[in-house]
Amino acid sequence: MRPYQPDVLPLTGLDYQRLLPLVGQANAALARYDGLLQGIPNPAVMLSPLTTQEAVLSSRIEGTQATVDEVLEQEAGLIKAGEKYEDIQEISNYRQALFRAREYLADYPIKLAFVRELHRILMGSVRGQDKTPGEFRKDQNWVGYHGCTIDQATFVPPNPLQLPDFLQDWERYLDSDDMDFLLQTAVMHAQFELLHPFKDGNGRIGRILIPLFLYQKKTLSQPMFYLSEYLESHRDEYYARLKAISAEGDWNGWIAFFLQAIIGQAAQNSTRVASIQALYEQMKREIHAVTHSQYSLHVLDAIFSRPIFETTDFIERTAIHKPTAMGLLRQLKANDILRELRPGSGRRAAILCFPALLNIAEGRSVI
Repeated sequence: MRPYQPDVLPLTGLDYQRLLPLVGQANAALARYDGLLQGIPNPAVMLSPLTTQEAVLSSRIEGTQATVDEVLEQEAGLIKAGEKYEDIQEISNYRQALFRAREYLADYPIKLAFVRELHRILMGSVRGQDKTPGEFRKDQNWVGYHGCTIDQATFVPPNPLQLPDFLQDWERYLDSDDMDFLLQTAVMHAQFELLHPFKDGNGRIGRILIPLFLYQKKTLSQPMFYLSEYLESHRDEYYARLKAISAEGDWNGWIAFFLQAIIGQAAQNSTRVASIQALYEQMKREIHAVTHSQYSLHVLDAIFSRPIFETTDFIERTAIHKPTAMGLLRQLKANDILRELRPGSGRRAAILCFPALLNIAEGRSVI
């Protein structure tokens, strides 16, 4: 099989009669979601569990098996070693890359050097760390069943000698304005996946770039629109639509699928964000009523940003005097707002969780 030769961007000859109705629906759905996002006073805190969920689901597409609560349990010290630990470390790296991206985009646009930095964070200290983290590939790779030859591959990305030029073209496309930003996002993501510029981690980096690009183009007020839930639940079609671009030049089918993903995920995200916002307001009232404390908002933000935590970590993050903090936590446990996962013993801190938020993030009762 010959290496894939990417199409020149921007694309020509698209079936706009088919795509424009979907473009309109997707833009309307995303605007409704962003309206909710703009109404949240501190989205980085309140929506922290959704960032963790995105890291979990995007990594699951690549084969990791862990849940939101397991990631948070490991951070709190409940999971120490074993295969699950490796999966969770990959997810933690993904989340760290998302946080780093949010900081970077406050001042700079997406550039190739930034994409390499995201990859370095993603692949650090995990199973793919031998896959040259932070470096574009210099060898020919291919996609297929384990151990297959290049002739047996289902997809062969571009020749590594041509890759730098293709990546420069992709970067220029990001700086340009195509007919519509959601359509451009669909093309940006697919072209990156087809270039397959890294030895490993291409899918996760490509999915991280979706909310970042929408934020850069001011389609989102925060880089917090996560698509992996839809892509994970439609994984076979996701891969088939990408493959149809390289095999048949079917960009229309891919773009239509991507816009449908935006429509479906925007509705799901809107429901979840509204639920989290309602829970935040409810807890603001309840925690104040239970504690009558001047620190009630500090406590609220702390349990939203990290819904599974060690008591020592809680004290450090809130900067509340230890006896006062421990008293507040006892009150929240007594009123079933927090639940104890591990009791304190000697010098070992107790681990507590905030079940109501975890259940919203997972979309099911987990704790």
